[in-house]
Amino acid sequence: MGDLTSLLRECAPQALAAVVRRHGDFEACEDAVQEALIAAAQQWPSTGVPEHPRNWLITVASRRRVELLRNETARRRREETVWREPAPQPRGDDELALLLLCCHPALSVPAQITLTLRAVGGLTTAEIARALLLPEATVGQRISRAKQRIRDAGARFDRPASDLTAVRHVLYLIFNEGYTASSGDALNRVDLTREAIRLTRQLHRRLPGDGEVAGLLALMLLTDARRPSRTGPDGALIPLAEQDRRRWDRSAIDEGVAIITAALAHAPIGPFQLQAAIAAVHDEATRVEDTDWEQILLLYGLLHALHPNPIVTLNRIVALAMVDGPRAGLAALDRTAADPVLAKHHRTAAVRAHLLEMTGDHAGARDHYRRAARLTLSIPEQRYLESRAARLR
Repeated sequence: MGDLTSLLRECAPQALAAVVRRHGDFEACEDAVQEALIAAAQQWPSTGVPEHPRNWLITVASRRRVELLRNETARRRREETVWREPAPQPRGDDELALLLLCCHPALSVPAQITLTLRAVGGLTTAEIARALLLPEATVGQRISRAKQRIRDAGARFDRPASDLTAVRHVLYLIFNEGYTASSGDALNRVDLTREAIRLTRQLHRRLPGDGEVAGLLALMLLTDARRPSRTGPDGALIPLAEQDRRRWDRSAIDEGVAIITAALAHAPIGPFQLQAAIAAVHDEATRVEDTDWEQILLLYGLLHALHPNPIVTLNRIVALAMVDGPRAGLAALDRTAADPVLAKHHRTAAVRAHLLEMTGDHAGARDHYRRAARLTLSIPEQRYLESRAARLR
């Protein structure tokens, strides 16, 4: 059943893009695709997966969309014409066009992000809520309103969005959910990371001069290059400092370094470029003790000035601790106590635990490792944090 679920998740955005391109009306087409997915989940376990599952979903969804048109008197002639035509065939750029449609200027940036995660990323409402730190009910309402807004605006499938900020942010969130799943037994969801990288490659090919698209692609490649060594044979999380760097994907690192080097030389600097530069410094260190933490601290300082947010603040504190010592890091962490996002985030407790362990305060470190474990929904992270606490008896 797991393989079938993965297959349906992979095919769903492709099917939706093809059906929207042919029929328009995003909301109705998504309903039709959802019904096709339900039919597949019910039929395929007994009849077998068809030779071309994506085309099967497109055909069934298209027929369902036509059936809905039968009840619309004003569109009866169109319905009869479409019924005689073959089902739309997927095109290589369909998903990117769908991504741009979901980021239509008529939508607010939060609505663009939420709808794209749902339609293109294939994330569930619960997964989106965790990625965006929002209540699940809020996300559900946002998706519904966004689809209605697209319909009211008369948005067209072939009309690109004018602002790529939300597009880049969406791809980044999809990648992050895949690289460190917010819940469940698995640390990685490779289908999401691959999809995010694939779509970002398409965007980079279309907009080679956009420095932030280049930075985003480089960041994904440089981060995903470490994936082979992030977990042990039993699926347990292995932190960056303990990873076997010989298992890192050197070709991905080389590609990412080349992309970010070119972008920094020719494009205005942006947050994704700075994050990619930080990832490159980590990846180019063949041993953990060779990491240039002073350069990383400098880059985080630039990133904080350009694009401040709680997670950047936390990462900068880690870099500060590696340069000036754990007590300096703890003092900086104390100054973030009023930030409500950091106060509830499991990484804040995990960082405090690590810094306390470095000072020799094992009791305090143990308590904060356990607090961090309680705050995360990722089972591999929970196990890792509990194991760190257990070592400090």
